[in-house]
Amino acid sequence: MLGVVENHSLHRTAAFFDLDKTVIAKSSTLTFSKSFYQGGLINRRTALRTAYAQFVFLVGGLDHDQMERMREYLSALCRGWNVQQVKEIVAETLHDLIDPIIYDEAASLIEEHHTAGRDVVIVSTSGAEVVEPIGELLGADRVVATRMVVGDDGCFTGEVEYYAYGPTKAEAIKELAESEGYDLARCYAYSDSATDLPMLGTVGHPHAVNPDRTLRREALARGWPVLDFHRPVRLKQRLPSLSAPPRPVLVAAAIGAAAATAGLMWYANRRRGSVA
Repeated sequence: MLGVVENHSLHRTAAFFDLDKTVIAKSSTLTFSKSFYQGGLINRRTALRTAYAQFVFLVGGLDHDQMERMREYLSALCRGWNVQQVKEIVAETLHDLIDPIIYDEAASLIEEHHTAGRDVVIVSTSGAEVVEPIGELLGADRVVATRMVVGDDGCFTGEVEYYAYGPTKAEAIKELAESEGYDLARCYAYSDSATDLPMLGTVGHPHAVNPDRTLRREALARGWPVLDFHRPVRLKQRLPSLSAPPRPVLVAAAIGAAAATAGLMWYANRRRGSVA
């Protein structure tokens, strides 16, 4: 357990989560490659290439140089994409693609931090068009993500406005702490990659989750907790309240149930009367 509820008379606190292989079991961006292919944004060859990149990411992760090459590749790939179309594809396929790969352990941690009165912030290198809907699905309070430049025609130019990676993640967290009043010494952070060492080092409670070899070595040397997340589960299965029908439906169901109960009572009484 993460302790008692925060005292809000003191400085606020937050829990910062990397996304890929920390909260979800795959790369959030690459997971949508099939949907982008079906939507006509990429061709079959590119879809196969991103599938291979997903495999490399899952097996060994990506070091700094590989991440830079991936950034350049994805920036060039999305040049000319219509932003609204991207958002629509993500919205239509979000639950089918992301819901099944959310780690149960991560979802539980997010719940516990919220219960303790902490904000939950997703900090991801993936693009905002992908990360923001995932953050909403997870119930995150804020999202920090990479932002691409959008032209006057509503399409990506291929240029990066803000790259949420390495030291820039740490800078974003510090800026949030200043604007939101977070006490970083009492905040938490979670990541799987050594590239997030700057982010982890900004808080008082850093955690290595499914760490790569470099991060595992650093975490052990610094005495940071090492967590093993390995149980992807659909949110609807573990959190029934998230899939509950809207309130009007619940009211209608309650009225229907009451009517059915009244009908059964009337029928039973009538039957007893006829028997008597």
